[in-house]
Amino acid sequence: MKLVIHDLESQDFEKFFPNISNEVTVISPNAPIHNCIGCFGCWVKTPGACIIRDSYGDMGVLLSKSEEVIIISKCRYGCYSPFIKNILDRSISYIHPYFTLRNNEMHHKSRYNNRLNLTVYFYGPDITSSEQKTAEKLVTGNGINLNTHKSTVRFFKKLDEMEGIKL
Repeated sequence: MKLVIHDLESQDFEKFFPNISNEVTVISPNAPIHNCIGCFGCWVKTPGACIIRDSYGDMGVLLSKSEEVIIISKCRYGCYSPFIKNILDRSISYIHPYFTLRNNEMHHKSRYNNRLNLTVYFYGPDITSSEQKTAEKLVTGNGINLNTHKSTVRFFKKLDEMEGIKL
């Protein structure tokens, strides 16, 4: 399964990706999302599931069933948009609170056996080279933390440049 997480307006997403396969799950800002409260309930009270029961409470499970995660986000100072950041915060249940060494660095152990591929598409008209470097480091770090096979990042100045991307 592919998981697409995006912050695009509905009409823009439908314009660029009109024929989504049934094997693709799409997470969009259509429903209200609560902020992660940092309680770590997804680690200790309800392992693998966020204790906040809204439309985004099972992000860890969704990640565990995905072969590929595609993130489409406006680039904000070299980081994700607030919605995308919130989704990633709510996905912490994908990993354990316990640690392991990966790339000679301390990281959380994987809760699930799958390893996914991460692709991030950043868009925005004024992305500086410094912001691009920051975003590339961010995606690389997220890839290591999520124990991915590979992580890839691309940048687009205009939304129209995304036309033709296959989901």
